[in-house]
Amino acid sequence: MSGQTQAQQSEHFEFTAENLQKTKEHIAKYPEGRQASAVMPLLDIAQRQNGGWLPQAGIRCVATMLDMPVIRVLEVASFYTMYNLAPVGEHFVQVCTTTPCWLRGSDDIVSACKNKLGINMGETTQDGKFTIIEVECLGACANAPMMQIGDDYYEDLTADTTTKVLDALQAGDTPTPGPQSGRKKSEPAGGLTSLQETS
Repeated sequence: MSGQTQAQQSEHFEFTAENLQKTKEHIAKYPEGRQASAVMPLLDIAQRQNGGWLPQAGIRCVATMLDMPVIRVLEVASFYTMYNLAPVGEHFVQVCTTTPCWLRGSDDIVSACKNKLGINMGETTQDGKFTIIEVECLGACANAPMMQIGDDYYEDLTADTTTKVLDALQAGDTPTPGPQSGRKKSEPAGGLTSLQETS
């Protein structure tokens, strides 16, 4: 994305017809006078429409729709890490390094990402395809270490499986989310020890 395009996007924003309908559906979930409760889903829709980040114009648009002061919407957008206030890569890679993931080798996952993509945490590849960041707990502790890419979780990672996931994305493929170790969801790593009947 060129600097000029980024500037244009940050100066003007409006929802597409399809996304405008989605915003109306979210707003309708709340009683009259409580429309501000829809701020988080509306910010999410705006971010998805804008390629994974929220321009100031998108924040202003949401504020106007919900009859909220812009600063209140900005407070929400800047507080929650799910919102990005600057452009990110097409594949937004979030590596968990909180205690359970760290104990299970998240340092290796971080190193694999850096080595494969040639960038450091908080950076974006020159082609705009990947951004990697370090994040706090993403709630998949039983399957540590893990990373989130877009909406998908990749769990039970090693340096090798991390590289394979990134290889697949670089090739334009969609790697299968979930545990990369072969286990099903968060079953015991050594196999089932109880409730083994599958009737």
